[in-house]
Amino acid sequence: MKKTATIGLSLNELASLSGATLRGDGERRVTGFATLVDAGPDDIAFLANPAYLKHLAGTRAAAVLLRPEHVEACPTNALVLDNPYLGYARLSSCFDRFARATEGGVHPTAVISESAVLGEGVSVGPQVVIGDHVRIGARVRIGAGCVIGDDCEIGEDGLLHANVTLYHGVMVGARVIIHSSAVLGGDGFGFAHDGRGWQKIAQIGGVVVGDDVEIGSCTSIDRGALGDTVIGNDVKIDSQVQIAHNVHIGDHSALAGCVGIAGSTRVGRGCLLGGGVGLAGHLEIADRVQVTGMSLVTNSILEPGVYSSGTGAMPNALWRKNAVRFKQLDALARRVSKLEKS
Repeated sequence: MKKTATIGLSLNELASLSGATLRGDGERRVTGFATLVDAGPDDIAFLANPAYLKHLAGTRAAAVLLRPEHVEACPTNALVLDNPYLGYARLSSCFDRFARATEGGVHPTAVISESAVLGEGVSVGPQVVIGDHVRIGARVRIGAGCVIGDDCEIGEDGLLHANVTLYHGVMVGARVIIHSSAVLGGDGFGFAHDGRGWQKIAQIGGVVVGDDVEIGSCTSIDRGALGDTVIGNDVKIDSQVQIAHNVHIGDHSALAGCVGIAGSTRVGRGCLLGGGVGLAGHLEIADRVQVTGMSLVTNSILEPGVYSSGTGAMPNALWRKNAVRFKQLDALARRVSKLEKS
Protein backbone atom coordinates (compact mmCIF):
# COMPACT_ATOMS: atom_id res chain seq x y z
CA MET A 1 0.00 0.00 0.00
CA LYS A 2 1.44 3.38 -1.01
CA LYS A 3 0.97 6.31 1.36
CA THR A 4 1.98 9.91 1.11
CA ALA A 5 4.53 11.68 3.24
CA THR A 6 1.80 13.75 4.92
CA ILE A 7 0.18 10.59 6.34
CA GLY A 8 3.47 9.08 7.46
CA LEU A 9 4.58 5.50 7.87
CA SER A 10 5.56 3.51 10.92
CA LEU A 11 8.99 1.92 11.11
CA ASN A 12 7.27 -1.49 11.18
CA GLU A 13 5.67 -0.65 7.82
CA LEU A 14 8.97 0.61 6.40
CA ALA A 15 10.78 -2.52 7.53
CA SER A 16 8.19 -4.68 5.82
CA LEU A 17 8.29 -2.65 2.58
CA SER A 18 12.10 -2.62 2.41
CA GLY A 19 12.78 -6.16 3.62
CA ALA A 20 14.83 -4.80 6.55
CA THR A 21 15.16 -6.02 10.12
CA LEU A 22 14.07 -3.36 12.60
CA ARG A 23 16.07 -2.48 15.66
CA GLY A 24 14.10 0.01 17.72
CA ASP A 25 10.59 1.40 18.10
CA GLY A 26 8.37 -0.05 15.39
CA GLU A 27 5.50 2.32 16.18
CA ARG A 28 7.59 5.44 15.51
CA ARG A 29 6.21 7.24 12.47
CA VAL A 30 8.15 9.21 9.87
CA THR A 31 6.94 11.62 7.21
CA GLY A 32 10.01 12.26 5.07
CA PHE A 33 13.28 10.97 3.60
CA ALA A 34 16.53 12.93 3.92
CA THR A 35 20.31 12.61 4.06
CA LEU A 36 22.09 11.82 7.31
CA VAL A 37 23.10 15.47 7.58
CA ASP A 38 19.75 17.06 6.71
CA ALA A 39 17.37 14.60 8.40
CA GLY A 40 15.17 15.80 11.24
CA PRO A 41 13.33 13.82 13.93
CA ASP A 42 10.45 12.98 11.55
CA ASP A 43 12.69 11.73 8.72
CA ILE A 44 14.32 8.47 7.75
CA ALA A 45 17.86 8.47 6.31
CA PHE A 46 20.16 5.86 4.81
CA LEU A 47 23.86 4.97 4.88
CA ALA A 48 25.04 3.10 1.79
CA ASN A 49 28.42 4.70 1.03
CA PRO A 50 31.05 4.23 3.79
CA ALA A 51 32.36 7.70 2.96
CA TYR A 52 29.33 9.10 4.85
CA LEU A 53 29.83 6.98 7.96
CA LYS A 54 31.33 10.05 9.64
CA HIS A 55 27.87 11.65 9.63
CA LEU A 56 26.07 8.73 11.32
CA ALA A 57 26.81 9.60 14.97
CA GLY A 58 25.44 13.13 14.60
CA THR A 59 22.29 12.38 12.62
CA ARG A 60 18.94 13.59 13.98
CA ALA A 61 16.96 11.09 11.86
CA ALA A 62 14.21 9.01 13.42
CA ALA A 63 15.73 5.93 11.78
CA VAL A 64 18.55 4.97 9.43
CA LEU A 65 18.74 2.28 6.77
CA LEU A 66 22.18 0.67 7.10
CA ARG A 67 24.27 -2.50 6.92
CA PRO A 68 24.61 -4.90 9.87
CA GLU A 69 28.21 -3.83 10.55
CA HIS A 70 27.09 -0.24 11.20
CA VAL A 71 24.29 -0.99 13.68
CA GLU A 72 26.35 -0.47 16.82
CA ALA A 73 27.39 3.01 15.66
CA CYS A 74 23.80 4.09 14.97
CA PRO A 75 22.44 6.52 17.61
CA THR A 76 18.79 6.01 16.64
CA ASN A 77 16.38 3.37 15.33
CA ALA A 78 17.91 1.17 12.64
CA LEU A 79 16.51 -0.64 9.61
CA VAL A 80 19.15 -3.26 8.94
CA LEU A 81 19.71 -4.87 5.54
CA ASP A 82 22.63 -5.93 3.36
CA ASN A 83 21.89 -3.38 0.62
CA PRO A 84 20.71 -0.07 2.14
CA TYR A 85 20.70 1.65 -1.25
CA LEU A 86 18.19 -0.88 -2.55
CA GLY A 87 16.13 -0.31 0.58
CA TYR A 88 16.23 3.42 -0.09
CA ALA A 89 15.04 2.79 -3.65
CA ARG A 90 12.14 0.67 -2.44
CA LEU A 91 10.98 3.25 0.08
CA SER A 92 11.62 6.47 -1.83
CA SER A 93 8.31 6.48 -3.69
CA CYS A 94 6.43 6.31 -0.38
CA PHE A 95 7.57 9.88 0.27
CA ASP A 96 7.11 11.25 -3.25
CA ARG A 97 4.12 13.60 -3.15
CA PHE A 98 4.02 13.68 -6.98
CA ALA A 99 3.84 9.89 -7.37
CA ARG A 100 0.26 9.67 -6.14
CA ALA A 101 -2.20 8.32 -8.66
CA THR A 102 -4.69 10.89 -9.91
CA GLU A 103 -8.30 10.33 -10.74
CA GLY A 104 -8.90 9.65 -14.41
CA GLY A 105 -10.33 12.31 -16.63
CA VAL A 106 -9.83 14.27 -19.82
CA HIS A 107 -9.05 17.97 -19.75
CA PRO A 108 -11.48 19.97 -21.92
CA THR A 109 -8.65 21.38 -24.04
CA ALA A 110 -7.39 17.93 -25.08
CA VAL A 111 -7.97 16.88 -28.70
CA ILE A 112 -8.69 13.15 -28.97
CA SER A 113 -9.59 11.25 -32.13
CA GLU A 114 -12.95 9.51 -32.11
CA SER A 115 -11.19 6.26 -33.04
CA ALA A 116 -8.83 6.35 -30.04
CA VAL A 117 -9.53 3.91 -27.20
CA LEU A 118 -8.75 4.99 -23.63
CA GLY A 119 -8.73 2.46 -20.81
CA GLU A 120 -10.31 2.82 -17.41
CA GLY A 121 -8.93 5.59 -15.23
CA VAL A 122 -6.81 7.26 -17.93
CA SER A 123 -5.85 10.87 -17.13
CA VAL A 124 -5.32 13.30 -20.01
CA GLY A 125 -3.88 16.75 -19.29
CA PRO A 126 -4.34 20.13 -20.99
CA GLN A 127 -3.53 20.61 -24.68
CA VAL A 128 -2.87 16.90 -25.27
CA VAL A 129 -3.36 15.60 -28.82
CA ILE A 130 -4.18 11.91 -29.40
CA GLY A 131 -4.38 10.64 -32.96
CA ASP A 132 -6.38 8.04 -34.84
CA HIS A 133 -6.58 4.40 -33.67
CA VAL A 134 -4.49 5.02 -30.55
CA ARG A 135 -4.95 2.51 -27.72
CA ILE A 136 -4.12 3.59 -24.17
CA GLY A 137 -4.18 1.15 -21.26
CA ALA A 138 -5.83 1.58 -17.89
CA ARG A 139 -4.62 4.20 -15.44
CA VAL A 140 -2.14 5.84 -17.83
CA ARG A 141 -1.36 9.47 -16.97
CA ILE A 142 -0.62 11.83 -19.86
CA GLY A 143 0.83 15.22 -18.98
CA ALA A 144 0.08 18.59 -20.53
CA GLY A 145 1.08 19.16 -24.13
CA CYS A 146 1.83 15.54 -25.06
CA VAL A 147 1.29 14.46 -28.65
CA ILE A 148 0.51 10.82 -29.41
CA GLY A 149 0.49 10.02 -33.10
CA ASP A 150 -1.75 7.70 -35.06
CA ASP A 151 -1.68 3.96 -34.33
CA CYS A 152 0.33 4.22 -31.10
CA GLU A 153 -0.24 1.90 -28.15
CA ILE A 154 0.58 2.54 -24.48
CA GLY A 155 0.32 -0.19 -21.84
CA GLU A 156 -1.37 0.16 -18.48
CA ASP A 157 -0.09 2.24 -15.56
CA GLY A 158 2.24 4.37 -17.72
CA LEU A 159 3.21 7.97 -17.13
CA LEU A 160 4.02 10.53 -19.82
CA HIS A 161 5.26 13.78 -18.34
CA ALA A 162 4.53 17.09 -20.07
CA ASN A 163 5.40 17.59 -23.75
CA VAL A 164 6.33 14.02 -24.64
CA THR A 165 5.96 13.25 -28.35
CA LEU A 166 5.21 9.82 -29.79
CA TYR A 167 5.26 9.76 -33.58
CA HIS A 168 2.94 7.35 -35.38
CA GLY A 169 3.12 3.63 -34.73
CA VAL A 170 5.07 3.68 -31.46
CA MET A 171 4.37 0.71 -29.17
CA VAL A 172 4.98 1.30 -25.45
CA GLY A 173 4.65 -1.42 -22.82
CA ALA A 174 3.18 -1.38 -19.33
CA ARG A 175 4.40 0.77 -16.43
CA VAL A 176 6.63 2.90 -18.64
CA ILE A 177 7.70 6.38 -17.51
CA ILE A 178 8.68 8.91 -20.18
CA HIS A 179 10.00 12.29 -19.07
CA SER A 180 9.38 15.69 -20.58
CA SER A 181 10.44 16.51 -24.14
CA ALA A 182 11.43 12.95 -24.99
CA VAL A 183 10.69 12.06 -28.62
CA LEU A 184 9.99 8.49 -29.72
CA GLY A 185 9.59 7.51 -33.34
CA GLY A 186 11.20 10.44 -35.15
CA ASP A 187 12.92 9.66 -38.43
CA GLY A 188 16.26 7.94 -38.31
CA PHE A 189 19.21 9.67 -39.95
CA GLY A 190 19.04 7.96 -43.34
CA PHE A 191 20.18 9.58 -46.60
CA ALA A 192 21.85 8.47 -49.82
CA HIS A 193 24.09 10.81 -51.82
CA ASP A 194 23.48 11.02 -55.57
CA GLY A 195 26.64 12.97 -56.36
CA ARG A 196 24.97 16.34 -56.07
CA GLY A 197 22.86 16.17 -52.94
CA TRP A 198 21.14 13.95 -50.44
CA GLN A 199 18.18 11.64 -51.13
CA LYS A 200 16.10 10.94 -48.02
CA ILE A 201 15.45 7.29 -47.15
CA ALA A 202 11.92 6.86 -45.84
CA GLN A 203 11.93 5.45 -42.32
CA ILE A 204 9.09 2.96 -42.46
CA GLY A 205 9.77 0.93 -39.32
CA GLY A 206 8.59 1.72 -35.82
CA VAL A 207 9.66 1.83 -32.18
CA VAL A 208 8.82 -0.90 -29.66
CA VAL A 209 9.38 -0.22 -25.96
CA GLY A 210 9.07 -3.04 -23.41
CA ASP A 211 7.57 -3.07 -19.93
CA ASP A 212 8.94 -1.19 -16.89
CA VAL A 213 11.14 1.12 -18.97
CA GLU A 214 12.07 4.65 -17.93
CA ILE A 215 13.15 7.23 -20.54
CA GLY A 216 14.76 10.51 -19.50
CA SER A 217 13.95 14.02 -20.60
CA CYS A 218 15.07 15.24 -24.05
CA THR A 219 15.98 11.71 -25.12
CA SER A 220 15.39 10.70 -28.76
CA ILE A 221 14.64 7.18 -29.95
CA ASP A 222 14.42 7.03 -33.75
CA ARG A 223 12.08 4.76 -35.64
CA GLY A 224 13.52 1.95 -37.75
CA ALA A 225 14.30 2.32 -41.42
CA LEU A 226 13.16 -1.26 -42.07
CA GLY A 227 11.91 -3.13 -39.02
CA ASP A 228 11.72 -1.62 -35.57
CA THR A 229 13.97 0.05 -33.06
CA VAL A 230 13.54 -2.08 -29.92
CA ILE A 231 13.99 -1.19 -26.24
CA GLY A 232 13.77 -4.27 -24.00
CA ASN A 233 12.05 -4.75 -20.67
CA ASP A 234 13.29 -2.92 -17.56
CA VAL A 235 15.70 -0.72 -19.54
CA LYS A 236 16.60 2.59 -17.86
CA ILE A 237 17.60 5.48 -20.12
CA ASP A 238 18.87 8.79 -18.76
CA SER A 239 18.33 12.28 -20.18
CA GLN A 240 19.69 13.52 -23.52
CA VAL A 241 20.39 10.06 -24.93
CA GLN A 242 20.28 9.47 -28.69
CA ILE A 243 19.26 6.01 -29.95
CA ALA A 244 19.34 5.72 -33.73
CA HIS A 245 17.25 3.66 -36.11
CA ASN A 246 17.07 -0.12 -35.74
CA VAL A 247 19.08 -0.20 -32.52
CA HIS A 248 18.16 -3.03 -30.13
CA ILE A 249 18.72 -2.59 -26.38
CA GLY A 250 18.54 -5.79 -24.30
CA ASP A 251 16.49 -6.26 -21.13
CA HIS A 252 17.70 -4.70 -17.85
CA SER A 253 20.34 -2.47 -19.47
CA ALA A 254 20.99 1.09 -18.25
CA LEU A 255 22.23 4.07 -20.28
CA ALA A 256 23.54 7.18 -18.52
CA GLY A 257 23.19 10.75 -19.82
CA CYS A 258 24.39 11.78 -23.29
CA VAL A 259 24.98 8.24 -24.56
CA GLY A 260 24.81 8.09 -28.35
CA ILE A 261 24.19 4.85 -30.27
CA ALA A 262 24.44 4.78 -34.04
CA GLY A 263 22.14 2.80 -36.32
CA SER A 264 21.63 -0.97 -36.23
CA THR A 265 23.83 -1.60 -33.21
CA ARG A 266 22.60 -4.32 -30.85
CA VAL A 267 23.28 -3.97 -27.13
CA GLY A 268 22.90 -7.11 -25.02
CA ARG A 269 21.06 -7.78 -21.78
CA GLY A 270 22.22 -6.27 -18.52
CA CYS A 271 24.65 -3.79 -20.11
CA LEU A 272 25.74 -0.54 -18.45
CA LEU A 273 26.79 2.43 -20.60
CA GLY A 274 28.35 5.34 -18.69
CA GLY A 275 27.73 9.00 -19.38
CA GLY A 276 28.78 10.23 -22.81
CA VAL A 277 29.55 6.76 -24.21
CA GLY A 278 29.39 6.54 -28.00
CA LEU A 279 28.71 3.33 -29.92
CA ALA A 280 29.38 3.24 -33.66
CA GLY A 281 26.83 1.66 -35.99
CA HIS A 282 26.28 -2.01 -36.87
CA LEU A 283 28.04 -3.32 -33.75
CA GLU A 284 27.24 -6.26 -31.50
CA ILE A 285 27.63 -5.72 -27.75
CA ALA A 286 27.49 -8.90 -25.64
CA ASP A 287 25.37 -9.35 -22.52
CA ARG A 288 26.71 -7.90 -19.23
CA VAL A 289 29.11 -5.43 -20.81
CA GLN A 290 29.98 -2.25 -18.90
CA VAL A 291 31.47 0.68 -20.83
CA THR A 292 32.88 3.45 -18.67
CA GLY A 293 32.02 7.12 -19.18
CA MET A 294 33.10 9.04 -22.30
CA SER A 295 34.38 5.88 -24.04
CA LEU A 296 34.08 5.50 -27.82
CA VAL A 297 33.34 1.97 -29.05
CA THR A 298 34.11 1.38 -32.72
CA ASN A 299 34.30 -2.42 -32.77
CA SER A 300 31.94 -5.12 -31.53
CA ILE A 301 32.41 -6.38 -27.96
CA LEU A 302 31.76 -10.11 -27.82
CA GLU A 303 32.71 -10.95 -24.22
CA PRO A 304 31.22 -9.68 -20.93
CA GLY A 305 33.40 -7.33 -18.90
CA VAL A 306 34.35 -3.71 -18.28
CA TYR A 307 35.66 -1.68 -21.24
CA SER A 308 37.13 1.81 -21.45
CA SER A 309 38.73 4.15 -23.96
CA GLY A 310 40.18 7.65 -23.87
CA THR A 311 42.33 9.14 -21.14
CA GLY A 312 41.48 10.85 -17.89
CA ALA A 313 42.03 14.54 -17.31
CA MET A 314 45.54 15.70 -16.41
CA PRO A 315 47.42 19.00 -16.29
CA ASN A 316 47.47 20.56 -19.74
CA ALA A 317 51.26 20.69 -19.99
CA LEU A 318 51.49 16.95 -19.30
CA TRP A 319 48.66 16.20 -21.73
CA ARG A 320 50.43 18.12 -24.51
CA LYS A 321 53.63 16.14 -23.97
CA ASN A 322 51.71 12.85 -23.98
CA ALA A 323 49.81 13.85 -27.12
CA VAL A 324 53.13 14.39 -28.94
CA ARG A 325 54.42 11.02 -27.75
CA PHE A 326 51.21 9.34 -28.83
CA LYS A 327 51.91 10.48 -32.40
CA GLN A 328 55.36 8.92 -32.13
CA LEU A 329 54.12 5.48 -31.06
CA ASP A 330 53.93 4.02 -34.57
CA ALA A 331 57.49 5.04 -35.41
CA LEU A 332 58.66 3.72 -32.04
CA ALA A 333 56.92 0.39 -32.60
CA ARG A 334 58.57 0.06 -36.02
CA ARG A 335 62.00 0.75 -34.48
CA VAL A 336 61.42 -1.85 -31.77
CA SER A 337 60.26 -4.44 -34.34
CA LYS A 338 63.34 -3.72 -36.47
CA LEU A 339 65.64 -4.13 -33.44
CA GLU A 340 63.97 -7.42 -32.50
CA LYS A 341 64.51 -8.80 -36.00
CA SER A 342 68.18 -7.81 -35.97
